[in-house]
Amino acid sequence: MGLIVQKYGGTSVANLERIKNVAKRVLDTQKAGNQVVVVVSAMAGETDRLIGLALEISKLPELREYDALISSGEQVSSALLALAINSLGGKAHSLLAHQVPIWAEGGFKDARIKKIETKNIRRLLNQGYIVVVAGFQAIDEEGNIHTLGRGGSDTTAVALAAALKADLCEIYTDVDGVYTTDPNICPSARKIERISYEEIMEMASLGAKVLHIRSVELANRYGVKLVVRSSFNNLPGTIVERGDKEMEQITVSGVAYDKNECKITISRVPDRPGVAAQIFKPLSEENIVVDMIVQNVSEQGYTDLTFTVRKEDMNRAKKIAQQVAKKLRAGEVKIDPNISKVSIVGLGMRTASGIASKMFETLAKAGINIQMISTSEIKISCVIEDKYTELAVRELHSAFGLEKKPKKAKAKRKKK
Repeated sequence: MGLIVQKYGGTSVANLERIKNVAKRVLDTQKAGNQVVVVVSAMAGETDRLIGLALEISKLPELREYDALISSGEQVSSALLALAINSLGGKAHSLLAHQVPIWAEGGFKDARIKKIETKNIRRLLNQGYIVVVAGFQAIDEEGNIHTLGRGGSDTTAVALAAALKADLCEIYTDVDGVYTTDPNICPSARKIERISYEEIMEMASLGAKVLHIRSVELANRYGVKLVVRSSFNNLPGTIVERGDKEMEQITVSGVAYDKNECKITISRVPDRPGVAAQIFKPLSEENIVVDMIVQNVSEQGYTDLTFTVRKEDMNRAKKIAQQVAKKLRAGEVKIDPNISKVSIVGLGMRTASGIASKMFETLAKAGINIQMISTSEIKISCVIEDKYTELAVRELHSAFGLEKKPKKAKAKRKKK
C-alpha cells in the first residue's frame, strides 16, 4: 500500500460536477490500494472574489482580517469534496489548518510553513479515511489564520507529502503537464515529459502558473516525487525531478511570462552608502517581495533607482517609496503598472554561449523595447511593455525551436 498526496486546483473543483469528478478519481486511487491525502484550492474565481470584496471595503485592508477572509474558500471546497466522496460510498474527513495542525511562521499574506503535525492525519488514514485538507492556510501560536501566498495550496500539498514521507505527490490542474510555454498564447507549445526542480522553480518564479515556487523548493529539499497532471483526462503528466546530463543538453526548455508586476522608479536618489538599504528594508518589513532592481546614474551625486513588485503590492509599495523618497529628499516616485516580464529558462544555458544575444535580437526584430534585464545561471528575463507580451512569447518560442515536432506521415505500402 502506497501513500499518495493529491492536490486539485481551483479549475478542478470549479463547480459541483467537477468536484464529483475529483471524488471519483480520488476513490479510484484508494481502491487501487493506496492511502490518499487530498489538498484542495478554493473553487475557481472564489479567492479573487473575496479579495475584491476586501478591496471594496479598504484599499489597504488589515492583513489579519484579509487572511481570515480569503482563506475561507478552501474551507468550502474541502467540505464539499468530502461530502462528494461520502455520497459515492467512500469515507472522507475534511481538515482545516488548525485541525491538522499546520503551523505558520512569518507575516500574514505570504506566510511559510514552520511545521506540520501528522498524528491526526495518520490516525484517520489508518481508519480507512480519505483525508481532505484545505490548502493555502496555516495558523500561528495564537490561532490566527495565515495564508501562504497565491498558489499556496501547492505548497500545502508538497509540505504534507514531505511530512508524511509520501510515495508520490500528484498536482492536478487544467493542463496535462508542464508546457514549453502557455498553450493559450502559443498553440505550438509542447508538453515536457521530464523537467528539473531548478527549471520549474525558475519558471514558477517567472510567472508560469503550473506550480508554486515554494512547493518546488520544498520538493527539491525533501526529495518529494512530483507529477503534474490534468484532472480532466488520464494522460501521463510531467515528472519533476533532479536534473541529469540528458536534461542539460537542452539549451532552452521553456518561455515564461508574468503580467502581475509593476515598475516603481524613484528619481534623484542620493548616491551614497546605505541608501539602498533605507529603501528596501521598509519594503521587506511589510513582506513586499522585490523582484528586479536597476540603478542608473542620472546626475552627479544622484541616481535613478527602479524596481519591480507584484501588482497586488503596488499601493503599499508606492506609499513606502514616497515616504522614503521624502526622507531622503529624493525626486519623484513614478509607477508603471503596464509592464510584463518575459523569460527564457533552461539547464543548458549554464554552458551555452550566445543565448542572451539571440533573445535580445529576437525581441529587437519584433520591435519590442527592453526596459530591464535580469539573469541567473539558467534564465534570462526582460521587462517589456505589457501589450507586447504575447508577441514576445511567440517569437522567443519559435526562435529557440520549442515548437511541437510535426508528425511524420506514415509511408504507404506498395501493392505487389
